Amino acid sequence: MKRLPLAVVTALLLSVAAAWLLLRGSEWQVGSLQDAGAADQRGDYATELRVLRRLAAQGDAHAQAGLGFLYEQGRGVARDHAEAIKWFRLAAAQGDAPAQTDLGFMYANGQGVARDDAEAVKWYRLAAAQGDAYAQHNLGSMYANGTGVPQDDAEAVKWFRLAAAQGDAHAQTDLGGSYAQGRGVAQDDVEAVGWFRLAAAKGDALAQLKLGFMYATGRGVAQDSVRAYMWFKFAAASGDANGVKNYDLVAAKMTQQQIAEAQELALECQQRNFRNCD
Repeated sequence: MKRLPLAVVTALLLSVAAAWLLLRGSEWQVGSLQDAGAADQRGDYATELRVLRRLAAQGDAHAQAGLGFLYEQGRGVARDHAEAIKWFRLAAAQGDAPAQTDLGFMYANGQGVARDDAEAVKWYRLAAAQGDAYAQHNLGSMYANGTGVPQDDAEAVKWFRLAAAQGDAHAQTDLGGSYAQGRGVAQDDVEAVGWFRLAAAKGDALAQLKLGFMYATGRGVAQDSVRAYMWFKFAAASGDANGVKNYDLVAAKMTQQQIAEAQELALECQQRNFRNCD
C-alpha cells in the first residue's frame, strides 16, 4: 500500500482534531460553577450570568439557585422576582437547600409570587431539615410569631438553637431574647447575655443594643454604665435608632472620666475585632 505524504497525514489529523473540538466546544465554553464563583468575586456579573444560565439550562441545581439569586438581587441583570422564583423553584425541587430557603423567603415576603406564609414554612422546613442555618432561623421566627404555623415558643427556641449553634448571628440574638424573656425556655439572664455577646461580636446591631441594655440594668451581669455606653455606641454606629437613644440616656448620667474610659474600651474592642470586649 502506498503511503500518504506526511503533510497530508498531518492535515487529516488536524481536521479530525478540529472536528472533535467543534463538537466539544459548546461544553467547554459553558464553564463551571468555580468559574461563576470567580467571576462573582471580581464583580464580573455578566460572565457569571452567562455561565450560570448555561449550567442552569442543563439542570444544575446549584447554578439554578445562583441564577435565581442574581435575578432576585439584580446583579448583572435587571431585577426580576418572577424570574428569580422560576429558578429557585427548579433548584428547590431538586433538593437544593439554599434555593428552598430563598423560595420560602420569596413566599414570606410576597416577592414575585402572592404572599403565602404556609408555603414559606413548607420550604423553610425542607431546608432547615437539611441543616440550612438561615432556614432554621427563619422557621424559628415563623413559630415565634405564629406566622404560617400555630405560635409555639418552644418550637421557635428549638430552631433558633440549631441555627445559633452554626454561628448565625440573628439566631443567636433571638435565642438570647428567648432566654431574657423566658419564652419557650426557663428565663435565664446569664444565658441571654452569653448569646447576645456572641452575636454582638459579629456586628449584629440588635444584639449590641440588647447587650448594652443588660449592662445598663445589671441583668445577667454586674451593672456597668461604661460597657453599656460602649455597646449602645456600637449599635448606634450600625444605624440602630434605639442605640442612639439609649446611648444618649446613659451618657447623660456618666462623668467625663467614665465616658473617656468607655471610648477607650470601645477602641480596644474594635482593634481586637470585638473579641474579649468584656
